[in-house]
Amino acid sequence: MRPYGSLRTQSPVKKRNSTREARKSVRLQLAIPVFVRSKDGGGRDSLEFATALNISAGGALVVVRRSLPKSALISLEIPSVPIGPSTGLPNASRVLRAKAVWVAHLDDYHLLGLKFVKPLHTNPDAIPPDLRKAVAVV
Repeated sequence: MRPYGSLRTQSPVKKRNSTREARKSVRLQLAIPVFVRSKDGGGRDSLEFATALNISAGGALVVVRRSLPKSALISLEIPSVPIGPSTGLPNASRVLRAKAVWVAHLDDYHLLGLKFVKPLHTNPDAIPPDLRKAVAVV
């Protein structure tokens, strides 16, 4: 039998760097209230008030009370004051279409890993330059 120390002569196994995720975009750890719209097993519309625990340009982690199947099509609606072009700001997405890519069942809650049908717009140039300067002054 070889001693433990001699095992180190074998080629090292590359470990995943835990500080960097293998994602296209960074997750923001924010608790955001959302309405989750989906269809139940009978094809009826259902609506539930839930919380998004984190969100990225590509998807979100949402905690719900009612179990939903993997691959369920979901609409996330973020309750907010309507902001539109009349204020000079670009329209912000408040309804996000998504698909459940994984589901984890807890005691009284269910975690949904969602992938947005269309990734969120992350272009910093979406805010007009004159508005960025006005905000920077404040």
